[in-house]
Amino acid sequence: MSHVGKQPIVLPSGVNVRLDGSKIEVKGLKGVLSFTIPEGITVDINDNVLRVKKMEIGGRKRARKLEAFYGLTRAIVNNMVIGVSQGFTKNLEIIGVGYRARVDGKTLVLNLGYSHPINFPIPDDVSISVEGNIIKVEGISKERVGQIAANIRAFRPPEPYKGKGIRYVGEYVIRKVGKAAT
Repeated sequence: MSHVGKQPIVLPSGVNVRLDGSKIEVKGLKGVLSFTIPEGITVDINDNVLRVKKMEIGGRKRARKLEAFYGLTRAIVNNMVIGVSQGFTKNLEIIGVGYRARVDGKTLVLNLGYSHPINFPIPDDVSISVEGNIIKVEGISKERVGQIAANIRAFRPPEPYKGKGIRYVGEYVIRKVGKAAT
């Protein structure tokens, strides 16, 4: 049985949830998010407490799949509630001599030691700001914020010898010993 799926989701003030068949829509101060609930999973709302429930279905393979979707659905709906009320942030750190970033209108311009600057278009549902060598990615969808941060990091992942590149703030990079002179 899923331990995540059993936990109730308490709705903070200012967050409204609307159920329409198998579609759930969460509206808050920061925006609106929607999600289609998988077959066999239901969501109940009572007194600002949201609970995810699963149907009891025979068959071992079907029950195992439903168990996986049970915890996943609860986690996604909880992230939607947190996103529309507080939002999500990922911070990236640029390390390297001459490595720079700046926001130019709706474009993130990265100078990462290549022969040309990298222009990354900023999507409408996410905001990106640069303060010194820190790139801050903010938005209401945890999935989108994480994916965009991963896409930016992929332009120059940290290398193991000098540690240069783009990494998450607080990420530990395992360093290798360089060539030893004999």
